Amino acid sequence: MKLYELTIKKAHMLLKKKEISSQELTRAVLDRIDAVEEHVGAYITLDSEMALAQAKIADKEISRGNILPLTGIPLAIKDLMCTKGLRTTCASRILENFVPPYDATVVKKLKTQGAVIVGKANMDEFAMGSSNEHSAIKLTHNPWDLTRIPGGSSGGSAAAVAADMCIGSLGSDTGGSIRQPASHCGVVGMKPTYGRVSRFGLVAFASSLDQIGPLTKDVTDCAMLMNVISGYDSADSTSVPEDVPDYTSFLEDDLKGMVVGIPKEYSAAKGLDPDVSHAVKHAVEKIQAMGAGCVEVSLPHTEHAVAAYYVIAPSEASSNLARYDGVKYGYRDKNKKSLMEMYKSTRSRGFGPEVQRRIILGTYSLSAGYYDAYYGKASQVRTLIIEDFKNAFESCDVILSPVAPTPAFKIGEMVDDPLTMYLSDVFTLSANLAGIPGMSIPCGFSSKGLPIGLQMMAKHFEEGKLFKVSYNFEQATDFHKKKPNL
Repeated sequence: MKLYELTIKKAHMLLKKKEISSQELTRAVLDRIDAVEEHVGAYITLDSEMALAQAKIADKEISRGNILPLTGIPLAIKDLMCTKGLRTTCASRILENFVPPYDATVVKKLKTQGAVIVGKANMDEFAMGSSNEHSAIKLTHNPWDLTRIPGGSSGGSAAAVAADMCIGSLGSDTGGSIRQPASHCGVVGMKPTYGRVSRFGLVAFASSLDQIGPLTKDVTDCAMLMNVISGYDSADSTSVPEDVPDYTSFLEDDLKGMVVGIPKEYSAAKGLDPDVSHAVKHAVEKIQAMGAGCVEVSLPHTEHAVAAYYVIAPSEASSNLARYDGVKYGYRDKNKKSLMEMYKSTRSRGFGPEVQRRIILGTYSLSAGYYDAYYGKASQVRTLIIEDFKNAFESCDVILSPVAPTPAFKIGEMVDDPLTMYLSDVFTLSANLAGIPGMSIPCGFSSKGLPIGLQMMAKHFEEGKLFKVSYNFEQATDFHKKKPNL
């Protein structure tokens, strides 16, 4: 096995035994990036010099016997988490040259562990998109088929893990932006409970929906990353002071007594690809065969989730993105003479078409005379969706569903059809509206050899149940072991 193919757990064990060094591991990852980045396009910013310097420090600590689970492990960070001294663009022209003066809390936690930050991963601009085609910087390709999208908005983070261009990565999930690219790229991705992981230093898209989470090569690595990034942070007013368990303690072989729920509304969803339906059905049967009970549950307001989400998320985006006006920081059109002309030109040139579309949608929804009809009504629907999940979890521990209606589609196939693109989030965005944890794990392949993911959802702060079910399924299958042939 090549060093860049290692999981976090295996790399940690080898580093601990001093059989490899962090510098060797980091160089192997950087060489891998040099070899395949031109084909995949996973990174916006790379800093090899900084990464090797961090690896050197990690090796010194390891030589002294100071090693934590992430010490010396090369990781990628989605390019909307602030990294002190390292460019953070949000894949937007308006922040193309922004270098933050501080680290996001999650980045600080990784650095405290002695992790190596390889670079910043590509994404849809300001995390607005389901395909990674809305990056203003570059296009990311799916490592399994370079003509297809990697998913979005954390497409760069997922593609980097799938192509062994890092050992693990962080993404963010507002409506499925970790789980959907994880599914399309054949990796593990988790959206934690809202408030479980600090959002301080995460550039906001929709503040009541955004959540940071890991993308990894297997379930064990996901648990290891979650152990580090989870926990209360006084700098984030939405952070919850809830005790964080050791997530690796849930990685045990036994599903007896667990009950999984299958939402009847999801199996009847329009546009569900037969390959996806077959893979998910087979996965549910496998989990049942391993000792879990299975019941049908109902999430009756599912049909309204997409509409509610695409009022709430753009409304919050409209408010959050008002700060990019050419005055404080970021891009500014200096050729305009009046203040209003400068505002208009800066925002028109700095934001891409999808971001502009969502700002306009959100501003309209929040405008006088329409607030109650749109944002107010969407918030009421959100409450009903939360109640749906509460009722469903009375009869089951974990809810299973597809992650996306189809495997990864061709680049350019839906870019001119935003409504169809929005519907690709139909299975994932309810978890964001409800604030519950969701996870995607590889569960099969399409007839064209494209990865398919199984989504698992649980009650608030019950990520442990997701780890338990996903670990057992992973141990009984080998989907996570297959690699794209780059």
